[in-house]
Amino acid sequence: MDRSSLTRYAWLSIAAALATIGLKSIAYLLTGSMGLLSDAVESLVNLAAATMALAMLVVAARPADEEHQYGHSKAEYFASGVEGVLILIAAAAIGLAAARRLFSPRAIEQTGLGLIISTIASVVNLVVARILLRAGKTQNCITLEADAQHLMTDVWTSAGVIVAVGAVAVTGWQILDPLVALAVAANIVRTGIRLLRRSVAGLMDAALPPEEHEKVLKVLDQYKEQGIQFHALRTRQAAGLRFVSVHILVPGKWSTHRGHHLVEDIEAGIRAVLPGANVDTHMEPVEDPLSFQDIEIDR
Repeated sequence: MDRSSLTRYAWLSIAAALATIGLKSIAYLLTGSMGLLSDAVESLVNLAAATMALAMLVVAARPADEEHQYGHSKAEYFASGVEGVLILIAAAAIGLAAARRLFSPRAIEQTGLGLIISTIASVVNLVVARILLRAGKTQNCITLEADAQHLMTDVWTSAGVIVAVGAVAVTGWQILDPLVALAVAANIVRTGIRLLRRSVAGLMDAALPPEEHEKVLKVLDQYKEQGIQFHALRTRQAAGLRFVSVHILVPGKWSTHRGHHLVEDIEAGIRAVLPGANVDTHMEPVEDPLSFQDIEIDR
């Protein structure tokens, strides 16, 4: 799939953010609830994050060029990193406003209508989050996955806010409103930190997940019965791209033609278990001591 087509999901996220900002703002203005205000602020972050995601997906879809010979896929990590920072800023703003409300409680008005509007906004986020998450996992797109996870966090926090505001209306305990807003801020901080960690890991060329690394090993192990050895196996992921590098050691008496076909089969096998992977092999004679001088590349 052409990754440039993924931008349509970013546009969907932007549309959802604009819709929920409007709905949640109306809910806050009707009720005056601090919890609903925190929910509306998070939707502003959703809009900024979706806009950043759109920009980075456009960059990531560009083909490789002379200055970026491995492509531009890592641009997606900037989107998730910026989203993490924006989430933390939003959490700070929510926490500050909620702390002030703790010392100056305010009655909530028109609770029923406000909660109905907020629920509609949450349903919009839920539907869009599921669509983005499915597309992100299918296309191995960290940007869409990050956006989906953020929207799902918004859904859960909105659910908590709705329950709390309803509880305030029933019990009259006004302090529940700012306390829930503080809980929302804490949950947002957790999400922001997780996104930042994932972004940094990608920019630092983290290896493929253990389960994918194990798939590569299983492919290589199939050839050991032919007297084949391997070392210097290295992997990394750059957003939607996977890179695998390995040295293949074959019997020295083999012809170049036979060795070449073997490594082609190995590369095809790895790409079969890791679709779209960029596989780089280096063939060496197993009897030559020089072949083992670079074994330290393994780590």
